[in-house]
Amino acid sequence: MKNYIKEQIKLSYETKQTIYKDEELLEKIVDVAQKCVELYRTDKKTILAGNGGSAADAQHIAAELVGRYGFDRPSIPSLALTTDTSNLTAIGNDYGYDKVFSRQLEGMGQEGDIFIGISTSGNSKNILNAFDSAKKKNILTVALVGKDGGEMAKKADIALVIPSDSTPRIQESHILIGHILCDIIEKETFGDGVN
Repeated sequence: MKNYIKEQIKLSYETKQTIYKDEELLEKIVDVAQKCVELYRTDKKTILAGNGGSAADAQHIAAELVGRYGFDRPSIPSLALTTDTSNLTAIGNDYGYDKVFSRQLEGMGQEGDIFIGISTSGNSKNILNAFDSAKKKNILTVALVGKDGGEMAKKADIALVIPSDSTPRIQESHILIGHILCDIIEKETFGDGVN
C-alpha cells in the first residue's frame, strides 16, 4: 500500500512538473493574475463556478480571497455561484440545470468582473452557458480546465489547460493554480508585490 501511495504522489508531482516547464501556460497564469489585480483596483470582483469537486474548488478560491490567504488584509470581493442552494434549485427547476450559473451571472455579474469557470473535462454545459452570459456583459472569461481543454478552452478569453487526462491530477493542479492566484492577488494588492 505504501508503494501505491508513493506512486500517487509521484503522478501528482509529474503533472505539476509539466506545468512548471510549460512557459505558455505559465504566461497565461501571469496574465490572469495581472488581470485580477487590475480588476480589484477598480472595485470589481471575481466570480467562480464549477460542478462537483470543481464547485468545491470555486468555493475554496473565493473563500481565500474574501477571508485571507497568507496574511491579514481587507477583504477582496469574490463570489462562488455554487453556494446558494435556493438559487441553484430554483433556477434548475425553472430553467434547467444548464442555466444555473448563466442566470446568476445575468443578475450579479457586472462589466469589468472576471468569471472563472472550472471543469476537468472542459465541456460543462452550464459553464459554457455562463461564458455566453459573461460575454454579453463584457465580463472576462477564464477556463480552468484539463485534458484537451474541451469546448470551454475554445470559448474562454483565457484558457488554463492542465496537461493531464487524470481527473484527480487535474483537480490537484487546479487548486495549486488557485492558490498561486490568491497569493499573487493578495501580495500585489495589499503587500510588497511578487518578483
